[in-house]
Amino acid sequence: MTRLSVNINKIATLRNARGGDNPNLVQVAKDCERFGAQGITIHPRPDERHIRYQDVFDLKKIVTTEFNIEGNCQEQKFIDLVLANKPEQVTLVPDILGQITSNHGWDTIANQDYLKYIIATFKSAGIRVSIFVDPVPEMVAAAATTGTDRIELYTEAYATNYSKGKEQAIAPYVEAAKVARQYGLGINAGHDLDLHNLKYFVENIPGLQEVSIGHALISDALYYGLENTIQMYLRACATAK
Repeated sequence: MTRLSVNINKIATLRNARGGDNPNLVQVAKDCERFGAQGITIHPRPDERHIRYQDVFDLKKIVTTEFNIEGNCQEQKFIDLVLANKPEQVTLVPDILGQITSNHGWDTIANQDYLKYIIATFKSAGIRVSIFVDPVPEMVAAAATTGTDRIELYTEAYATNYSKGKEQAIAPYVEAAKVARQYGLGINAGHDLDLHNLKYFVENIPGLQEVSIGHALISDALYYGLENTIQMYLRACATAK
């Protein structure tokens, strides 16, 4: 079964809109786990517009499933934050300052030396490392020589093109996953996966270990309720491959 990690950034955004502590991020994380989520993902950014740095320390104390911190490892504050909390997994994303959301994967060829250094830094602390990559075979192959444990396939292009032709939309991801398996890399995926396109993705990417989903899942929860929504996503992830 592909594991579901719930990204709770949007809960933090809602809380921050009014200040205070409603909704309570820690309680939501606990509830997500109680409802079946197999991981909690957060993506702290320097402006703390959703996840605050203190949230990371608070969540580390209570998350009992997999704690996944993703973000821009070219920021020293992010590096220090991850090393101070030692999550089960860190996902490295090549964001820039002020970026609204992640929109591309690493150039694992041009950034090979840097990635080797930063991945070794996290792995020496006992943290599993995943790096964000586009579904480009050359980039996946080069990821294998960085020392990373996993890649996370950036799925925005798949989600955008799914309604135009799902076979064509998923083809690059099938090839990228094939290369990843050849090199012994674990495979995660995330970005714009939702109840419409998730099942087909899971069905067609053998060896997919984990999906990280936030925006769509929290949006669906407004209509279906959080517990029911998590169960719906879990059923899509449980599709036999």
